[in-house]
Amino acid sequence: MRRTVLLLALAVTLSGPLHAQRATHVSVATLATASQLREKALHDDTGWKVVESLTTEVGPRLAGSEADARAVAWAVAKFKALGYDKVWTEPVTFPKWVRRSEHGEVLGGSAQNLVLTALGGSPGGTVEGEVVRFPDLAALQAAPDGSLKGKIAFVDYQMQRKQDGSDYRNGGGIRGGGPSVAIQKGASAFLMRSAGTDTSRAAHTGMTRLAAGLTPIPAAALSTIDAAQLARLVAIGPTRVRLSLDCGFDGTYTSQNVIGEITGSVKPDEIVLLGGHLDSWDLGTGAIDDGAGVAITMATGALLKPMKPRRTIRVVAFANEEQGLWGGRAYAEKHAGEVSKHVIAAESDFGADRIYQFDSSAAKLQPEVMAQISSALEPLGIKWMPGTGGPESDIEMMAGLGMAWASLGHDGTKYFDLHHTAEDTLDKIDPKQLAQNVAAYVVLTWLTAQADGDFGSAPKPAETQAH
Repeated sequence: MRRTVLLLALAVTLSGPLHAQRATHVSVATLATASQLREKALHDDTGWKVVESLTTEVGPRLAGSEADARAVAWAVAKFKALGYDKVWTEPVTFPKWVRRSEHGEVLGGSAQNLVLTALGGSPGGTVEGEVVRFPDLAALQAAPDGSLKGKIAFVDYQMQRKQDGSDYRNGGGIRGGGPSVAIQKGASAFLMRSAGTDTSRAAHTGMTRLAAGLTPIPAAALSTIDAAQLARLVAIGPTRVRLSLDCGFDGTYTSQNVIGEITGSVKPDEIVLLGGHLDSWDLGTGAIDDGAGVAITMATGALLKPMKPRRTIRVVAFANEEQGLWGGRAYAEKHAGEVSKHVIAAESDFGADRIYQFDSSAAKLQPEVMAQISSALEPLGIKWMPGTGGPESDIEMMAGLGMAWASLGHDGTKYFDLHHTAEDTLDKIDPKQLAQNVAAYVVLTWLTAQADGDFGSAPKPAETQAH
């Protein structure tokens, strides 16, 4: 711990007179309280009770479904039950996508069923055709235009385990962009090996995106085991598959961002923003994605309320992150003029395994307080790793407008075993690891709420804002 603090204190010295004059810091007493709160949170089960309640009483929460409305009502009631001072909702409108049924099968001499799931945004339809396998998206992109006419494109990329989950850029990239490329090559349907690191028959769903001007085709993900089976069949010889999906867009729906606040005792107009997303996919009960994030942040505010934090703690259960960050976008549009009031933000949307990393956009601007926060997080096994984190999904738009952010990075080694599958259920969460998550958020939130000074939130000129 001392080594970390000394290194970061050196950064303060080297940061120059300008930063030294306006250095943000927390008092010794505030740090001592953070230690006490950290230990209390490690032995508190509020986070577990919240995620248990959400996944049990509401269950799967596909955006636009009947359960979406029940989740909103649940969140309002839970904020109130946890003692939040203010609770309200803000509308979020988006295209409604529905899943009714899905089926896949190999035809011919090796006839057998295939376990698959429709990708979010896919249209319905029944397609039969010969499968053409590609090892990755680049190989599909290299196929001549029109060469897949009447055939089914199959991208068979196996995601790799990474602690930071970084190979999702490949797996998720195939899911998001693969169908558009397949259409351009003339394919009548699109299949992919699930964007997951498991070996199982649990297929991974998730949203796809269609390039402008293209007519959509049915698109689905095979479980990793079924993808391997199909690859072996294709290697033997021509293989025909029938894909039947009953799904698609059905008008629009208005859900809600649900917001709870612990009012600041000294600076009520300055906000420490926390959040997770309330919706989930429909296959599992959304425990790690993102019931855990909602629980961690709700519990954080509840545990800090008796401490009467100086700044307001605002927790947002965001609507429809899964199908296009709709809740985050709506929040940014409504609160774009309040960037400076949002002192700093952190979102939990990467499961419930142990947090091992801390980063912030304020790393260079305010190294002194970053050193102090890091010293308080270090007993939880969390390392200061500048340049490795970023704003999570729903707060990304506000960060793009100039809001400061902090990142508490979860160990994602196993996250994509469960992500967007029927296996994303409560039993996959370790209560002790969840408590460590809550403790980390309690420490970060307490110290940022009490800090003297700022973390750099300021509106960006329009031409430099992230989109």
